[in-house]
Amino acid sequence: MLVAKYYNNHDIRIEEMPIPKIAAGEILVKVHASGICGTDVMEWYRIKKAPRILGHEITGEIVESRVKKYKVGQRVFVSHHVPCNTCKYCVAGNHTACDTLHQGNYDPGGYSEYIRIPKINVERGVYVLPDNVSYEEGTMIEPLACTVRALRLMHIKREQTVLILGCGISGILNIQLAKLKGAKVIATDINKYRLEQAKEFGADEVIDARKEIDVKADRVIICTGAFSAVEQAFKSIDKKGIILLFAIPNKDIPLPIPDFWRNELTVLSSYGAAPCDLEEALVLISNKTINVKDTITHKLPLKQIQEGFNIVVEGKESLKVVLKP
Repeated sequence: MLVAKYYNNHDIRIEEMPIPKIAAGEILVKVHASGICGTDVMEWYRIKKAPRILGHEITGEIVESRVKKYKVGQRVFVSHHVPCNTCKYCVAGNHTACDTLHQGNYDPGGYSEYIRIPKINVERGVYVLPDNVSYEEGTMIEPLACTVRALRLMHIKREQTVLILGCGISGILNIQLAKLKGAKVIATDINKYRLEQAKEFGADEVIDARKEIDVKADRVIICTGAFSAVEQAFKSIDKKGIILLFAIPNKDIPLPIPDFWRNELTVLSSYGAAPCDLEEALVLISNKTINVKDTITHKLPLKQIQEGFNIVVEGKESLKVVLKP
């Protein structure tokens, strides 16, 4: 089978390797769609483990099963990370802090024609796609679930003002969910196309991030790795407000301690998604409550993955790039 092996953002090689063999309790999935995640192009983060086969937003068809629950021919989304459900983090509802969740994955990775799903992932991370959810839409389950988790942590209420810094795919999903919660949403970016998309997907107001942003928000969501966004977040957050690091810059963040203390600010981070978040995301997509179909701006064959990475890295007129092995 063909796989795409990552060496760095500008060196992704199409190679061949044997189709994985499955054991008892496992399934083999033929990948039909695989999304390119923004974290996949965070070179400073990914290159530490290169070369490797990335890809964690997949949907596909079961072509071999050694478990009673799932049958050959079923269309599925599979979560690459699953929790143990028994550690202190899981018991407290903090599944994304679970050590087991951080250690698991597919074999070999979503940028391949076939993947072996380990037993633990079969037991806790396989979701059958409803007929009205396409393979491409299904790749958005994991990204949307991350947003579901993040906004739940922020306790957004009706009539609150939410400032979203960065209008790539994570920003667009956060805009839609924040509007669903009844918030007023203001979005910023330096990209004219993405500002237009933010307005299209429900933002009440959009602002060019290169201009002065005179906003006081109850909640600020950082959806870009640009360090200037972190600085803007602290300028724009209102008293008792919450800043969420959905994306992160690749250097340390100095905190304005006096303001932080005097205004009783909260800074949160949100990593990944728990099973309950994935389930909610699937319902939101299936019910068409959240529009993910129109966020997919590019569909490419696996052999053109380098082009796909270039599109995501450049971030011009694109939101989501989906590969079709």
